[in-house]
Amino acid sequence: MTDMPPPPNNPYQAQVPMNPADERLWATLIQIGGILFGFLPALIGYLILKDRGPFIRGHCATALNFQITLLIAYVVGGLTIFFLIGFVILFAAWALSIIFGIIAALAANRGEAYVYPLAIKFVS
Repeated sequence: MTDMPPPPNNPYQAQVPMNPADERLWATLIQIGGILFGFLPALIGYLILKDRGPFIRGHCATALNFQITLLIAYVVGGLTIFFLIGFVILFAAWALSIIFGIIAALAANRGEAYVYPLAIKFVS
């Protein structure tokens, strides 16, 4: 009889925690990804990496909360653009996404937790 390959891994098995260096790397990439691609990196990171460690879960959740808050600001700015206040809202949201995204990425790279000051808490 031929040797049979081992059975495949159980897809429902608990995920292995990441080492701290990998957590810092992914948290930094997710924060930078928010500057470039909006809420998608934070959402994907939250769905895929949230069970891999408390540090990465915290950064994914805070990034997702901030990106959803920014999305709301962009919609409000877009709706009020005819009243000219929309330009101010859109510019402020754009500037804050860059500034706070860089601050959050630096904190993630140092291994520190970061909470965005203007984010509404949707996920935890």
